[in-house]
Amino acid sequence: MWTYWGESEDAAARRFSRGMGPAHFLDRPVVATTVLLVGAGRHQRRAIARAQELGFRVAAVDRNAEAPGLAAADVAEVIDFSDIARVADFGERAGVQGVLTVSADRAVPVVAAVAEALGLPGIGSATAHLMTHKVAMRRRLAEIGVPQPRFAAVRNLHEGRAALDTVGLPAVLKPSDSGGQRGVFRLDSDADLELHLHAALAESATREAIVESFHEGIELNGLVVARRGTVELLTLSDRLRPPGIGFGVGWIHVYPSTLAGYPLEEAEREAVHGVRALGLRDGIAFPQLIVSDSGDVRIVEVAARIPGGQMADLARHAVGVDLVELALRQALGEEIGDELARPQRQQPLAIRFLTASPGPLPTGKVRSVGALEPVLAAPGVVQAEVFLAVGETIRPVRLDGDRRGYVIAVGETNLEALDRAEAAARLLEVEVE
Repeated sequence: MWTYWGESEDAAARRFSRGMGPAHFLDRPVVATTVLLVGAGRHQRRAIARAQELGFRVAAVDRNAEAPGLAAADVAEVIDFSDIARVADFGERAGVQGVLTVSADRAVPVVAAVAEALGLPGIGSATAHLMTHKVAMRRRLAEIGVPQPRFAAVRNLHEGRAALDTVGLPAVLKPSDSGGQRGVFRLDSDADLELHLHAALAESATREAIVESFHEGIELNGLVVARRGTVELLTLSDRLRPPGIGFGVGWIHVYPSTLAGYPLEEAEREAVHGVRALGLRDGIAFPQLIVSDSGDVRIVEVAARIPGGQMADLARHAVGVDLVELALRQALGEEIGDELARPQRQQPLAIRFLTASPGPLPTGKVRSVGALEPVLAAPGVVQAEVFLAVGETIRPVRLDGDRRGYVIAVGETNLEALDRAEAAARLLEVEVE
């Protein structure tokens, strides 16, 4: 048995158990339509499984030889997807007819470039850049007149101090091209800028950051579908965040939003406005907005992908739309009918992520993890998972990766669903040292 470069023997054994040898995409004829998933982590693994359920042959790449999606895919290779030429070469050899990603913001420009290289449908590299580089995004939104926080680009401490003069305090410091809340900090003083700027720049591939004005209010997650230039809102849900250093992490989602009247209508309009301004004609967009107590709406950012944070599950349970199937068929250039892209029902729900305080999990090294069955059997629960293993350490919430599982519950109202999700989350027994 041989291994890919950087692949463990265990990973190779799993691959070979699925018939994934060194030329496993060349030694038999390709019959099914083949799609390429760029990235093969936990979120992508679920998309791979869904694609296979729909009858697609799935190719996947990831730089991590242990990525679970590599073993699940029909065709796989260990490739750092920042190497666009190698990804495109693999896609050509695998005979892919569509390319996409799920949850991975850094993969969006790669998907666009590979699609262009192979002559496949895609959103285009220019649009991909606008929807992944926060400075470029802000500048385009400003040109079009989309309401957003004040901002300034930063590459060094001198520019950072000038940015604070322009933006004011409090402010938010972010890498220009990263995700998962990596390198994101609230700034309440010049000293905070000096303390955190290096970490923010280190998370950026271009060594660039952005400083934005901080705004209190209700934060919203939007799901938007663009079809042949027609942009429509699918869902708008509340995104609740914890206090403290993890202020950027969404730890509770509530659908539908608790907003009503004019602020809700304005948020719906601006979610669509932001996507149109960035030029997305075919694809799934993830606008995030914040609405102040006075009803002012601002765009936080807009992504061009199926988001993480169980947002695909929200769409499936709340409105009956399968975002993965939708993304797959758009990647193939298919015409998308209303039955795939518009709400089929309206079901209030809430997603409660399993996090440390002020969430239900303790902090410390995990000694034991109780059964999930009591959580799944709780009233209203439709889905739950735990991402914990004995020996791992539960830390206070700082990054998206500090969410160690989730509970999704439904109810007659969004508030009932939230109460059910909270109650069910407390049923999981986790002991720490």
